[in-house]
Amino acid sequence: MKSHSSSSSQAATLRMVADASGVSTTTASRVINNAPHVRPEKREAVLAAIARLGFVPNTIARALADGRSRTVGIVVQHFESPCYAWTLRGVEEALSKAGYGLVVASGHWDRREEERCVQSLKARRVDGIIVLTGMLEDRFLTELAEELPVVATGRQLRAPGLHCLHSNDFEGGRAATRHLIQRGHRRIAHITGDPSHPDAVEREQGYRAALEEAGIPLDRALVVRGNYQEFSGERAAEDLLRRGIEFSALFAANDQMAAGAAQALCRHGLRIPQDVSVVGFDDLLASEHACPPRTTVNLSPAELGRRAAAAMLDLIAHRRPRAVAPEPELVVRLSTRFV
Repeated sequence: MKSHSSSSSQAATLRMVADASGVSTTTASRVINNAPHVRPEKREAVLAAIARLGFVPNTIARALADGRSRTVGIVVQHFESPCYAWTLRGVEEALSKAGYGLVVASGHWDRREEERCVQSLKARRVDGIIVLTGMLEDRFLTELAEELPVVATGRQLRAPGLHCLHSNDFEGGRAATRHLIQRGHRRIAHITGDPSHPDAVEREQGYRAALEEAGIPLDRALVVRGNYQEFSGERAAEDLLRRGIEFSALFAANDQMAAGAAQALCRHGLRIPQDVSVVGFDDLLASEHACPPRTTVNLSPAELGRRAAAAMLDLIAHRRPRAVAPEPELVVRLSTRFV
């Protein structure tokens, strides 16, 4: 008898998989859909038959059968942001293992654009929406959660059908500043993120709290606004130097601005860390390979993405999510020194 394979002219069917593995079509379907409560030996037999026959599930038919599209929408802010790229990677990794696809839309830190993204994702009949930070109002998210599951990062919000993972940016900002204070620095400049971003506000609050704890008066001349882009960090450092502001250390609210600031310091003949200690935030790969390798705060964006995806899968399955955001971790490298 001729065996079926992926090269056969006849496409493998669910019935063929069930017959080849000695189980019912119901059991074969449960294995394909990664359903629980299937005996291990039967699951292994079905998976072996799938591989041998080259069976490809008909996702459209599955969606019609259980009312799900097997896709999850996600609203990011900037595709080019390395931090969002890592978070997306974590989301995609966890969802693909569960048999879900991902539809991504970019909101560009604009509330109306984010709302348009949500409507577009709903039109695609996604099973749920993950919102990475952004400017959407809390009320909009709670009302959206009445229609389909919602997971949001960068928020502290409770509502039925909605789960939030709030990264502790305050503690991260405080840890970065404490590190510099513990190394003897008292004139610590801070390049903030865009004040309309909640995470930027919390990182600056952490900076201020660490100074207050150490009895160091806040000098507003040391706080310069940035927007999370490299050029804004470079511009902020140039501004400090142009105004003749004295500082022995600099904490930038993300690694991209820290890199820009380092460029400006180098251009003015200042060495890191001999003349100025520098700390960033996010622990992007470029920080580890900077010269010198840069001290930073790691919020584990890929792990945040995996946990956001796990929370979404729980909501879709009508389970109560328990995922929380990873805690910030100070990563000490060679860009800071004792004074």
